[in-house]
Amino acid sequence: MMPTLTRRDFIKASAAGFGSVVISTSLLGCSSDTRAPQPLPYRVQFLHGVASGDPGTDALILWTRISADAEQVPVTWQVATDAGFANLVRSGDTQTSADSDYTIKIDVRDLSAGTEYFYRFIAGTVISPVGRGKTLPQGDVSSVKLAVFSCSNYPAGYFHVYAKAAEITDLDAALHLGDYIYEYAADGYASEDAAALNRVVQPDNEILSLSDYRRRYAQYRTDTQLQQIHAAAPFIAVWDDHEITNDTWRDGAENHQSDEGDFTARKLAALRAYFEWMPIRPVSASDEEIIYRQFRFGSLVDLLMLDTRVIGRDEQLAYADYIDPVSGQLDAARFSSDLNQPNRTLLGTEQLQWLLDKLQQSDSKWQVLGQQVLMGRMQLPAAIALQQLSINDFAELAALAQLAARAQAGDPTLTANELAYLQANQQRLTPEVVALLQLPAIPYNLDAWDGYTAEREQILAHALAQGKKLVVLAGDTHNSWASNLNLSDDTAVGVELATSSVTSPGLEQYINLPDREAAAATEAGLVQLVPALQYANLYDRGFMLLTFSQTELHCDWFYVDGIKHSTAALLPQRQQRATVVFNDTAPRLTLSN
Repeated sequence: MMPTLTRRDFIKASAAGFGSVVISTSLLGCSSDTRAPQPLPYRVQFLHGVASGDPGTDALILWTRISADAEQVPVTWQVATDAGFANLVRSGDTQTSADSDYTIKIDVRDLSAGTEYFYRFIAGTVISPVGRGKTLPQGDVSSVKLAVFSCSNYPAGYFHVYAKAAEITDLDAALHLGDYIYEYAADGYASEDAAALNRVVQPDNEILSLSDYRRRYAQYRTDTQLQQIHAAAPFIAVWDDHEITNDTWRDGAENHQSDEGDFTARKLAALRAYFEWMPIRPVSASDEEIIYRQFRFGSLVDLLMLDTRVIGRDEQLAYADYIDPVSGQLDAARFSSDLNQPNRTLLGTEQLQWLLDKLQQSDSKWQVLGQQVLMGRMQLPAAIALQQLSINDFAELAALAQLAARAQAGDPTLTANELAYLQANQQRLTPEVVALLQLPAIPYNLDAWDGYTAEREQILAHALAQGKKLVVLAGDTHNSWASNLNLSDDTAVGVELATSSVTSPGLEQYINLPDREAAAATEAGLVQLVPALQYANLYDRGFMLLTFSQTELHCDWFYVDGIKHSTAALLPQRQQRATVVFNDTAPRLTLSN
């Protein structure tokens, strides 16, 4: 059992962790010492790469970690406008220790807007890899390019997705929408191939303590492909649930049990490790749980990063609580009443008001929400949502039932083949099957915005009333999606674009899709079943590339051909593009290969 860690303890410890960001505004450093660097009396290594993040128009967070057997390690950091560091524009000295797990974060200030910079760290005579960062632009901007990631499970496979994205040389930023790490033990979720891939997690237990979370981050950050994307572009990141534990909500989580200690202590330990190991600027010195924040890419894109997990979320509803144990029937009336409670919240009061205010104030061309879970309506027939019928079985039986209804009505347009098919298969339409086919459509995933309907409606109605060009980004599901965002009366408001995972398995595993051909058929069926859904990829691991212009948004989904081998290539036959335009504030999403 882990020791109790109170919020007071956390805030006190944050002087060395959560708040340990060195702020520098001095030109060419904190000292004028120009002597050649001297070796340190102990071995120093940069085993975890470098990273930049949370760009501003004049600021950039720089990150690294030192591996050394010493209580404190002095480190020099440098920023230049060229990769050879001939034109050094900022530098300084700092030190790190076990208090911050030997991580270093520098908040470099007084930089120029919209400018590419290169950075590195030096400890003694040892020089880190070089990273590339970029500040946010100001004023008129013609284009913005963002890579979007989610759900990177180390034991599930190689991080080829990161490496492929790192080959893009003109990224303005890389967005990570959460599940950067996973908390499970070595024999847990998606670990069946871990030993063969030499990717067994460390520590081998489910992570609970600050030490556990630190060790798990340290292992992830030794991955060279993850290091490549961190070095290639500044990260803008938010947590999802697995940075703490599965299906986290405000006061608990599905994957936290009473014998695992105090949940608040675990959560605060996880958040401290997150702030230590991620290139993120603390939003609040007084509240470690606040991560929602704003990034303005000139006049073109207003990016609002949200927290749908920690700060405000009410506990998820569960269908099991609404199913009669004797009859097996869903109490639809009680479920609908609880689901649509007007005070049910995903964001919490303060974050919701912050979001509404920022949307109202935004004068950018595009308003973009970077967050974790699907906002689009993913309502499926109850027989599918409750896993009583597969998508393919439902589609086949529904088509059969439709033929039977046409025959009963004496439809003269029925063909001989249709009548023969009906005669051969009508016995499948048992009373039990017919009852399943007649059940209403219900939300597929109550952990997503479908489980928080009133708040979703409030946000969409506000965006519509303000005339915003709303684009919502999502991860979490391990599959790719594109959906229209509509009010409950079907008024069009915006679009949602959701990325696949880096490695975590998706629906292809849960519904046993054997290959991409089977996946394509199921994807087409799903798009037919869900009115708002325009695109789905249920099989492949990948990332999204967003390219914003003054007139349109291109979203390109890129996929790799596998994650179980040490090399990978992109899959051009599965690549998909969505183009988004707004005509008089009404969104239009079109697909092309």
